[in-house]
Amino acid sequence: MTPEQLKSSILQYAIQGKLVEQRSEEGTGEELFAQIQEEKKRLIAEKKIKKEKPLPEISEDV
Repeated sequence: MTPEQLKSSILQYAIQGKLVEQRSEEGTGEELFAQIQEEKKRLIAEKKIKKEKPLPEISEDV
């Protein structure tokens, strides 16, 4: 196995979450996302960041 293949393999395992066990005290991705959304709402209310503009809808134009 070449160093590049090893690097690629390690990165793939990292992306898949297979390098270490999931610890319950860390929470899930969904919980983290909810915390981030709450923090964004708080920062918008305090006018520390601007509200994001909605993205245009995706259409199936050919």
